[in-house]
Amino acid sequence: MLGLNDLKQTRFYQEAHDEGKMEGKLEAKLELVPTLIKQGFTIEKTASLLQLDVELIRKLVSS
Repeated sequence: MLGLNDLKQTRFYQEAHDEGKMEGKLEAKLELVPTLIKQGFTIEKTASLLQLDVELIRKLVSS
C-alpha cells in the first residue's frame, strides 16, 4: 500500500498537483479582470498585465 509520501512522488500526483496550481493561478487572474477594467485599464493593457490573450479578456468583458 502506498503511503502519502510515496503517492506524492508519483508522476500522476505531480501532474495533477501542477495542473491544479495552474488552474488556480488562471482563476485568480480572471477574477482581476473586472477590477482592472473598472479602474480604467484598457482590454489590451489588462491582457498584457495578466499575460492573457486579448480575445479572452474581450469575451470576459462583453459577457
